[in-house]
Amino acid sequence: MEETRGQGTMPGAVVRINRDGAACAATRPLAEEVPVSLTYNGIAHVVMMATPRDIEDFAVGFSLAEGIVDSASEIAGIEVRPIPPGLLVRVDIPGPRAEQLIDRRRGLVGQTGCGICGVTELEHAIRAVRVVGRPPALTPDALFRALDGLADHQPLNRETGAVHAAAYADSAGRILLAREDVGRHNALDKLIGALARQGAATAEGFALVTSRCSFELVQKCASAGLPALVAISAPTDLAVDLARRAGLTLVALARRDSVLVFNDPDGLFPPSAGAPALRPQG
Repeated sequence: MEETRGQGTMPGAVVRINRDGAACAATRPLAEEVPVSLTYNGIAHVVMMATPRDIEDFAVGFSLAEGIVDSASEIAGIEVRPIPPGLLVRVDIPGPRAEQLIDRRRGLVGQTGCGICGVTELEHAIRAVRVVGRPPALTPDALFRALDGLADHQPLNRETGAVHAAAYADSAGRILLAREDVGRHNALDKLIGALARQGAATAEGFALVTSRCSFELVQKCASAGLPALVAISAPTDLAVDLARRAGLTLVALARRDSVLVFNDPDGLFPPSAGAPALRPQG
């Protein structure tokens, strides 16, 4: 891998064409996307296409979100090595954990648009979700404050327009931490890993993602003990179902002027007088 890689962007040559037909040569930053091979105790487990930055956070977050370990303290070490055309990441975990992983090896090959590509057995696709605790006393003001501040935490996307972000905000809506990646799942894994490495109290805030809300994102938040998730785009029916099973507050189609609450198990956002209450379906 070239020494210039690893910062998240690479220069790209383009031709800019204006409406009047005038054309000129220009450059445009491109978001880096490389194969990242995660190995556990020297045994290859998965290859994900990812942005090659915050890789240690990614390794920790993926390990936690996938249930490979229960806490970051179980990871004895992480080694990141450039192996053209990507990165080789060795994660050292306890022997019993490695044996369990071998027993349920999934043969994954990840892509930026799909979190379970290559899963060879259907029962491995949708794992049981962890039930989360009650979220902090969130308010609409907190949600909109986080939405308003999110762009300030997306430097790669400002340059490239091609990456997702996952952020962690406190109960007042102040964004405390954010990570970016070409893959929405990877961005959330990086955030979860960074929170775990910092020993953050995840139950005291909420996650915010710049993507649609697929069921994997709900699974990952529940695994990390994040009690609430806010997504810019819409959820799938399975995402809503898993949020209900996990007792996770789910807000989506989040815009700066309105949001939709799809699951509110603790009654944080009661409707106005005369409006129908949010009730589970099915």
